[in-house]
Amino acid sequence: MLLSRYMHLHKSKGQRADRMDRSAYILLSRIRMQGPMSIAQLGDAFGLDASTLNRQTAAAMRAGLVERIPDPDGGVARKFRITEEGERRLDEERTGLVASLDRIMDDWPERDIAAFADLLQRFNSGIERLHGLPWPRPGAPEHPGAPDRPA
Repeated sequence: MLLSRYMHLHKSKGQRADRMDRSAYILLSRIRMQGPMSIAQLGDAFGLDASTLNRQTAAAMRAGLVERIPDPDGGVARKFRITEEGERRLDEERTGLVASLDRIMDDWPERDIAAFADLLQRFNSGIERLHGLPWPRPGAPEHPGAPDRPA
C-alpha cells in the first residue's frame, strides 16, 4: 500500500497537470506489449467490462494517446493502437516512476535491489496466476509463474 501511495504522492507533488492516470498507463503499457487490441481483447486481458474499457479508451483517444484503427489481421472489430504521443508520454511517465524508485532505493546494496525485484516479480506472477490474467513479458517462459520469469 505504501508503494502505491508513494507513487500517487510523487505524481501529485510538483508535477504537471497532464500526468497520465493509472488506467491510461496500464492501458498503454499493455497495447505496447501486445500491439493493437480490440475492446474484447482488452476486456479479456484486464478482466474489465466493455463499458469501463470504452470510457478508458475514449479518454485516451481524447488525450491523443491511442487511435482506433481497422484490425491489421483483417478482423471485423476495430483496434486501438498507441500513438507517437502515447509512446512519448508512456516513456516519460515510466522514466519518472523509475527515478522515484531509484531515490527510494538509493542506499540499497545491489543484491537487495535484485532480491526485491525477484520477489516482486514472483508476487506479481502469483497474482496473475490466481486471477488467470497473465501480463505478457518478452522472453517469458511458457509456464506462468515460473521463477525465472523476467520483469
